Amino acid sequence: MNKYIPGTTIKFTEQARASAFSVISPVLEATGGLTLSQLSKLTGLEGSTIQNWIKRGWVSATKGKKYSEKQVLRILLINMLRGTMKLESIANVMTYINGDVEDTSDDIIDDIKLYNILCRIIFSAEDAGAFEPDKVRGLIDKEIDACENMLSSDADKLRKAMFVAVMAYRSAFLKSEMEKVLDVIISEM
Repeated sequence: MNKYIPGTTIKFTEQARASAFSVISPVLEATGGLTLSQLSKLTGLEGSTIQNWIKRGWVSATKGKKYSEKQVLRILLINMLRGTMKLESIANVMTYINGDVEDTSDDIIDDIKLYNILCRIIFSAEDAGAFEPDKVRGLIDKEIDACENMLSSDADKLRKAMFVAVMAYRSAFLKSEMEKVLDVIISEM
C-alpha cells in the first residue's frame, strides 16, 4: 500500500483514494496559496529546486510570494515522476498533454483532474498488486472512458502519457526499494 500521496510528504488516507488533491486543497483555499517554505514541506523539495523549475518554464511563474493551485499541482506532478525520469522528459510529457504551461486553452485535461486520475490509477494498481503493462492500461482506459467531452485523439494522447507516468512512478518505487537493500548490503561489507 502507498504510504504517501504521490508527489507529497502527506501520509495516505482513504480520503485521498478518490480525490488525492482534496487532501491538499483546503490548505490552499484557507491561505490563498502556499509559501515556498510550505510548498517545500508539502513536497520534500528544496526551495531552490522549485525555483529552478519555474526558471526553466516547467511551472508557471508566481504572482507575489504564494504558489497557486495550478503551480502546486504542476510541482506535484513533476515531483511524482522525477524518481526515474529526466526532468526534460517529464516536461516533454506535460507539454504533450497540456501544451504551454502558461496557456490553459491548449490543455487536454486540467492538472487537478490529471493528478487525481494518476493517483487513483496508482492506488488501484497498488491495491491489486497489478503493475503489469496490460493491467495498467486497463486502469487507464477505465479512467479515461469516464472523462466527458474528450476527443478520441486527445484520449489516445492521454493514455500514452498516463502510461508513462504510472510506470515511471512505479519504477521510482522499485528503485527506492532496491536502494534500501543495497544500502544494507554495503553496510554489511
